[in-house]
Amino acid sequence: MMNPPDRGSVQRPDRIMLDADAREFLKHGQVAHVATICNDGGPYVIPLVYVYEGGNHLYLHTGAIRMSQFLDNVKREPRICLEISEMGPLQPGKRYACNSALVYTSVVAYGDTTIVEDEKTKIWFFDRLLEKYGNPEWSFEPGYPALQKIVLYEVELGILTGKRSEGLRH
Repeated sequence: MMNPPDRGSVQRPDRIMLDADAREFLKHGQVAHVATICNDGGPYVIPLVYVYEGGNHLYLHTGAIRMSQFLDNVKREPRICLEISEMGPLQPGKRYACNSALVYTSVVAYGDTTIVEDEKTKIWFFDRLLEKYGNPEWSFEPGYPALQKIVLYEVELGILTGKRSEGLRH
């Protein structure tokens, strides 16, 4: 039996992104698929919006109205893995369909998660979230009265890898 690859290793070295390019991609990605470990040892993956502005910290949130699978998992085991990707077109291969190639960019990161209680950081997060995902024409009353109903997670990024496929090379 073969040994599994090391965490964070990329099997296609010709597609590896520079660290700076992977971090830049993180700033603009839309959805993080975040994996945690359940109490029975099984995986749990959930799509979450996020804020990343550079450096070694990324921020995610969930609702806190009641205990959630994600929150329970992170409290028990703070190590997570997340993936952000952007898919491009499928380029048809010559002669056979299996010679086709998908254009894509993806970043995978492993990190330790902590729960942020600080109200100023939560306000900062929601301000950045609206800038990233909202419409500049929207207008709201000031403040976030539901701030206590969310859980904000700070992920300290450890291993970070990026991969890019430009598709077929003719």
